[in-house]
Amino acid sequence: MAKLKLKTHSGAKKRFKLTKNGKVKRGHAFRSHILTKKTTKLTRGYRQPSYVDKTNEDALKKMLPYG
Repeated sequence: MAKLKLKTHSGAKKRFKLTKNGKVKRGHAFRSHILTKKTTKLTRGYRQPSYVDKTNEDALKKMLPYG
C-alpha cells in the first residue's frame, strides 16, 4: 500500500520558508504601510532576516512537510 501524501498548509506556504539548516524564516511585521512616521533606522531593520521562535517551529514544520 502506498503512503498517503500530506497536504501543505496553504497559508503557511505563502508566509514561511525553510532554510538549509532547518530554521523557519519569516517576514517582518509593520513593514508594508504607514512608513512615513517610522524612522529610517527602523525600516532598515525590517530588512534583516528573522526566524520563527523555537516554540512554534515544530508546528510550522508540520504545516510545511515537503519544504
